[in-house]
Amino acid sequence: MTSDWRSHIPQLEGLARKLGLDWSQVIFEAVPDSFMTEIAVYGLPVRMPHWSFGARYIYQLLQRHMGYSRLFEVVFPGDPGHAYLAASNGLADNVLVTAHVLGHADFSKNNMLFRRCQDQGSAHIIEHAASHARQIERDIESFGFNAVEQVLDAALSLEQYVDLDQSLRRERYPEYAPAPTEPRDDPFRARFATLDATPVAPQTRKARAPLPPHPERDLLWFIATYAPEMESWERDIFLAVREESFYFFPVFATQIMNEGWASYWHARLLREADFIPEETYLDAIKCHSDVVRPVATGEQVSLSINPYHLGFTLWEDIVKKSGIEAARRVMREDDDCSFLRNHLTREMAEEMGLFRFQRQQQGQIKVVAADIEELHENLLTDKYNFGAPRVSVTEVRNDGTLVLGHDSQLDGRGLDAERTAKVLEYIKRVWRRPVLLNTVDANAKAVVLSSEPATP
Repeated sequence: MTSDWRSHIPQLEGLARKLGLDWSQVIFEAVPDSFMTEIAVYGLPVRMPHWSFGARYIYQLLQRHMGYSRLFEVVFPGDPGHAYLAASNGLADNVLVTAHVLGHADFSKNNMLFRRCQDQGSAHIIEHAASHARQIERDIESFGFNAVEQVLDAALSLEQYVDLDQSLRRERYPEYAPAPTEPRDDPFRARFATLDATPVAPQTRKARAPLPPHPERDLLWFIATYAPEMESWERDIFLAVREESFYFFPVFATQIMNEGWASYWHARLLREADFIPEETYLDAIKCHSDVVRPVATGEQVSLSINPYHLGFTLWEDIVKKSGIEAARRVMREDDDCSFLRNHLTREMAEEMGLFRFQRQQQGQIKVVAADIEELHENLLTDKYNFGAPRVSVTEVRNDGTLVLGHDSQLDGRGLDAERTAKVLEYIKRVWRRPVLLNTVDANAKAVVLSSEPATP
């Protein structure tokens, strides 16, 4: 790798601050391509060991060797942030990537969703994840590889089931139900109170609150807190996975916005960076064109769009129409759901070719779907509930059976039968009681899935 790119970092940072970007310190580091693949798959430079990451690594490796995927950088928001650049990058690649990283850093420091999660601990997630990995290595030494792997199987199968509306450090439910309060300004009770009668001692017996008192969608927290026979080291693993999920959620929920914002700023910084040699600038602009190009061809499918292209185009339109301060306000307040609903108009979708169409035999183009609301739903379906079916804890029975409920009507998605059976099996291993799941079948008929083997 040409080392000259590092000399441009202070210049790009100075230009970025002049243009109004505000970020926490970013530590840049060039690493081998193999390490880039590892941290992209694991999601963090050091993370708890599990076989599922190995499967993802093989998939990513195949994608790279087949030319479908290339990693220029991996960025980890925080204070400080960390940016890992591929050692195989050229000078122009790294100049663009450095500007791109500054856009990401500005976004993660100022977006409200990122800030909320970072305030609860994820600002130092790299150090926390390394601590989690060391903790699990100690658990393997103490309790054996198989025992730890079973707990990780269960915890990682539920890593999307956190409730960002609750605090990371969350208290248990109240043990007792609140005492019923008498209605105020009740004429009958007021008159009854004036009668001369022997006073009755108030009932002091407290009623236990139901568990849970309401459907609970933070499955990782609930199991770690209320599993009847869970050992402390098992609870620690569940809570470690939950903490890391709090870090990953804003990355997931703002991908289109975040990548688009970083792409807008790397393009603008390159345009205004008169200190970059012309040849390097031209090569970097070509790299920019490759990054933000639409990827679908032939029959367009909305889900195959390039998030860099979509986000970049929308941010350029917002800045052009409303100015950079309005764009920064959107950046601070929105996630992908509100961003697309508010700013991806029918006119923009037509301009970007996002509506589905087919080429007919005579060579004519026929629009298959041109409903903007349908397009929004298609783009956002996988964004809801962290990309997972909406499942909550609804009851813990007297015998300890854990009852889950799938909100199929709100969710609008079915469950994969094979995967669901495996997850119920994983949960039972740590809950140590039967686990039931209320859902519907393909005909919308109510069914109950169980962790217990079917009786003949």
